[in-house]
Amino acid sequence: MNRKETIKNYFNNIADSYFKYQGRYSYYYNDISKYFNFYLNPDDSILEIGCGCGNLLNKLNGKRKVGIDFSEKMIQVAKERYPELEFIISDAEIIELNEKFDVIVLSGVVGYVDNLIEVFESLKKVCHPNTRILVSYYNFLWEPILRLGETVGIKKKSPKQSWLSKRDIENVLYLSGFEAFRTTRSMILPVNIPLISFIFNKYIARLPFFNLLCVNKFINARPVFHLNNNTKKEFSTSVVIPARNESGNIENAILQLPQFGKHIEIIFVEGNSTDNTWEKIQEIQQKYKDTHDIKIIQQEGKGKGDAVRKGYSIATGDILMILDADLTVAPEDLPKFYNAIASGKGEFINGSRLVYPMEKEAMRILNTMGNKFFSSIFSWLLEQPIKDTLCGTKVMFREDYIRLQNNRKFFGDFDPFGDFDLLFGAYKLNLKIIDLPIRYRERKYGDTNISRFSHGFLLLRMCFYAAGKIKFW
Repeated sequence: MNRKETIKNYFNNIADSYFKYQGRYSYYYNDISKYFNFYLNPDDSILEIGCGCGNLLNKLNGKRKVGIDFSEKMIQVAKERYPELEFIISDAEIIELNEKFDVIVLSGVVGYVDNLIEVFESLKKVCHPNTRILVSYYNFLWEPILRLGETVGIKKKSPKQSWLSKRDIENVLYLSGFEAFRTTRSMILPVNIPLISFIFNKYIARLPFFNLLCVNKFINARPVFHLNNNTKKEFSTSVVIPARNESGNIENAILQLPQFGKHIEIIFVEGNSTDNTWEKIQEIQQKYKDTHDIKIIQQEGKGKGDAVRKGYSIATGDILMILDADLTVAPEDLPKFYNAIASGKGEFINGSRLVYPMEKEAMRILNTMGNKFFSSIFSWLLEQPIKDTLCGTKVMFREDYIRLQNNRKFFGDFDPFGDFDLLFGAYKLNLKIIDLPIRYRERKYGDTNISRFSHGFLLLRMCFYAAGKIKFW
């Protein structure tokens, strides 16, 4: 009997008791479903590979939920328990489904598979370009403890699993046409010891070093095989330019902006200026009306975040960009952002001013130190390298922004800058965030609208708020 048949017989034999077993250790299994649900939306279609008796699939947020498993007995139990869900007997290597899913979940499965590349290859036919692959598996450091648990009878004996590191799974995903872009660990104590487990799992397990000891490991991935074709799609772009007391920069924003993509829509949002910025915007719109698609609007609220939302509300482009009217990020750099997102290299492109040497007066030393401090915090919070959180130029697809907007209640309206509203929202949407280095220029007109100390304290408060929403939930 080969290994695959041995594993199938094992799950067939435990199928009748597995539902009750998972209920006994619901504290552990709930941690897994909680992680997945953080990234799921009620309208998602979900496919679970190796669904077992359907417990996890039943707990996931989604509109359509389908589970497949090669164990006939597991599928029988799942159908009896959850008749409203769809369950199919199928090998993971040979998926015969004629639909695309928003999310594909593999929980505790990868270690039992003989040919993981075949499994991931088979997922291609049920993926669309924006499908997310969510993988959970256990930390192999826990192998001796888990085997001890089997010996003393507090854990079911199970067939030996493959020893898969994070790098192994990421490599197999890459070979199969997928890209891992976020990894997470959770849960130091997999059993519920009142108060102690709460403190360890909610707080200590999220901290550096202690995080390495966690039992549950997660990988989020996305398909990239569709990016290998030679057909490059052209997108339209809306460039939103918030402007407050920037009269001297308005015309240069137009003159320095190069052509790229299918069409460029320029949206000036004037915000409570005390100079003649609004008059200048109106003048420039008329002056270049025959050569540029320019829209103008005034914000009723305050702050750059409010201005960006105002501009995005009337934007029609496929891609949304922000260009600060101070032009410290050069308009000539915007094609780089367009190429990065249009080619699929990232789904949220974040400008980074902290790579190249800056012009002498571009950024004060305290601002530079503050940016570097916050970048390290947010790289830890968002689990992706973010070197410069406060660069004004951020780019995403409009359809993703609409989803972010609909999901904004999760974080709330807490960000006057707009940068973190977009960054946190992109994280919640499970988008791949990448930094794009740009040269940061010295301001040529006007004064900065940033107050280093009051805004710095506000950013600290936002960090604590975000940590509670993202890390310590």
